[in-house]
Amino acid sequence: MSEQREIKVSVASQELTVLEQGGCIATFSVSTAKNGVGERNGSEQTPRGRHVVRAKIGAGQPVNTVFVARRPTGEIYSPALREQYPGRDWILTRILWLSGMEPGVNRLGAVDTMRRYVYIHGCPDEDQMGIPGSHGCIKMHNDDILTLFEMVPYGTRVLIEE
Repeated sequence: MSEQREIKVSVASQELTVLEQGGCIATFSVSTAKNGVGERNGSEQTPRGRHVVRAKIGAGQPVNTVFVARRPTGEIYSPALREQYPGRDWILTRILWLSGMEPGVNRLGAVDTMRRYVYIHGCPDEDQMGIPGSHGCIKMHNDDILTLFEMVPYGTRVLIEE
């Protein structure tokens, strides 16, 4: 890729923007944490600050593949499956696993984004975007996460702002 791409997530507007050379090349509606922003382990909040895509998971998997602990379960999401497991945090289709870049803010110790398993990931298409509703991650509809997954390489910088 000739130009360096970056991702910016605005918690206030519930939008994810892909930038190239400072200009917007794509914008997606997202859903960040229903508990707001914060970096502490166990908070179920979306961490702020500078991050990097540390891993890309799910290439080649079908749309609506269900992931648990970053591994496909063999299930394909459906409303019937959701009824069967009503409390499950649905992580679908693709995962961009984030790692913090700011020691003491979102990296290492009790504020480590990667150890908190914070992702940008797909979710059921019936989940509402544009309002906070996740357990700390950044959720996107499946078509959007597929597009984003192909647009950005491993190592892409991610800025999460209030």
